[in-house]
Amino acid sequence: MTAQLKTLTPVEVAERLNANRAVLIDIREADEFARQHARGAISRPLSAFDEAHLALAPDKDVVFTCRSGMRTAANCQRLGARIQGPSYVLEGGLDAWSAAGLPVTAVKGAPLELMRQVQIAIGLLVVVSVALGAFVNPAFLGVSAFIGAGLVMAGLSGFCGMARLLALAPWNRRTA
Repeated sequence: MTAQLKTLTPVEVAERLNANRAVLIDIREADEFARQHARGAISRPLSAFDEAHLALAPDKDVVFTCRSGMRTAANCQRLGARIQGPSYVLEGGLDAWSAAGLPVTAVKGAPLELMRQVQIAIGLLVVVSVALGAFVNPAFLGVSAFIGAGLVMAGLSGFCGMARLLALAPWNRRTA
């Protein structure tokens, strides 16, 4: 962590929120936030953070959070650069907030986060293609090679075709 962002425990953050002295900004992606978030948090996804309108009151502390604290820790300088006064990080993120028994807004029927869906789909495709390659026809191993190449391209370009495809699935479509 840099000196710009100080760490606060979940209880400290809850006390500041209850006293209306702070605002909690969740930097996870919209699908993650929709599934579960600390009650009172506002969503400002990291992927669009630099363009996001924060609309923060100057007299309130700004506390950033993610799921485990890893994203906030990795982006301290970027996050802190957008804030005029002191800013903070929720220690342990939403996981620690939940473990402390603090209020969480959760949507039980919401689909898994998109990146988890991508990981599951890719894992299944690789396992099935390797099994088919071993027991049916070695040509099926080409599917695993294709998937590997796709993962390399996604890592290099930031574009994930599987994520785009899964986003179109009926269970991932946003309701108006």
